[in-house]
Amino acid sequence: MTDYLSTGSLPEEYRQLALTVRDFAQQVVAPVSAKHDAEHSFPYEVVAGMAEMGLFGLPFPEEFGGMGGDYFALCLALEELGKIDQSVAITLEAGVSLGAMPIYRFGDDKQKNEWLPQLTSGRALAGFGLTEPDAGSDAGGTRTTAVEDGESWVINGAKQFITNSGTDITRLVTVTAVTGNNGGKKEISTILVPTSTPGFVAEPAYNKVGWNASDTHPLSFTDVRVPKENLLGERGRGYANFLRILDEGRIAIAALAVGAAQGCVDESVRYANERQAFGQAIGRNQAIAFKIARMEARAHVARTAYYDAAALMLAGKPFKKAASIAKMVASEAAMDNARDATQIFGGNGFMNEYPVSRHYRDSKILEIGEGTTEVQLMLIARELGL
Repeated sequence: MTDYLSTGSLPEEYRQLALTVRDFAQQVVAPVSAKHDAEHSFPYEVVAGMAEMGLFGLPFPEEFGGMGGDYFALCLALEELGKIDQSVAITLEAGVSLGAMPIYRFGDDKQKNEWLPQLTSGRALAGFGLTEPDAGSDAGGTRTTAVEDGESWVINGAKQFITNSGTDITRLVTVTAVTGNNGGKKEISTILVPTSTPGFVAEPAYNKVGWNASDTHPLSFTDVRVPKENLLGERGRGYANFLRILDEGRIAIAALAVGAAQGCVDESVRYANERQAFGQAIGRNQAIAFKIARMEARAHVARTAYYDAAALMLAGKPFKKAASIAKMVASEAAMDNARDATQIFGGNGFMNEYPVSRHYRDSKILEIGEGTTEVQLMLIARELGL
């Protein structure tokens, strides 16, 4: 990856991975994307294909069923999937960086051995239960509680906008909950909740603007009782640990957004060369050509930003600011490119049968999820000492 930043060419193992996922996205994902989007149906056959390829295990060690790769490998896969179908890409992103990664980063040996082989294989999915009706960007406003009762935690509360939380293969949700009070400040911990636990309910799925083939539910917890050993990481460190997970996840979301931005470029180039108006291809018109040139520039800059953030992360260097910059720049590039692509396609861009219309609906959430643009600006300013 660092080779790319200096020479413009990816190391061979990364390049081959990207090409393999690109082929999968074009040959397997693309033919069914419109159908799943229209039906708001979860693409189980696509997820099974990604599982068979080992994509859910990309950044994890082989001892836990992983592929022995790294986080940048995951990002490359997300970029290629994001070009074709953001719903499929976010299913992988959430399954890995939000579902399995907290257990890998903070779990004990028993938790890792029990859950990671299932999650890295793609046979099971896990959700990341952080957001609540009154605790979105203000994650410290968590109201869900977990009270000790003998050798158990008893959990009550609600979560919202939780990805991969209600599929037929969802087996686990990691939940942030208030476990006590320390000097007037909430003690927030994280607890593993198997979805088969009595009192856990994945409420009916949302009717969303986009990401229609991604599984997203509100969750409710009514006297949900799990063993005390389901505490994930150190008690009281749940909020801090999830912030680390979100920092990493922003790089992955940036990669997905770059894929979406590049997908809009690719579709626009193809359409501009094929669509005839006033006796010539519309791409011969400078207004169209320059618009697509700006789209390409946005995608290129955003890609460089997420590569840089990933390089810092893998080198063990501070990467919070770089991750926020990448997430903000890439999500804005995806939204801007989707708008411009829709304009280039004209009336056809307003028809759901064309991929750019799906990108137009899908891309807005990239500026909201895993930290809004405003949150990224706040974090960047804070890292600058403001």
